Amino acid sequence: MDIPKDPVILLSFINTKLRDFYPSLEELCKSLNLEEKQLTEQLASIDYHYDSNTNQFL
Repeated sequence: MDIPKDPVILLSFINTKLRDFYPSLEELCKSLNLEEKQLTEQLASIDYHYDSNTNQFL
């Protein structure tokens, strides 16, 4: 799946998917065929990190 390249737009895209469709980051990555490490690194570049308790990047 093509995902946004811009980290800020990616953040919004991923958090929306997590909120509306997926119970965890792992499930989202499996379903969308994304590399979890690469995704978390992209969002860490703008100082956002996954919080499993809220199931979103904060």
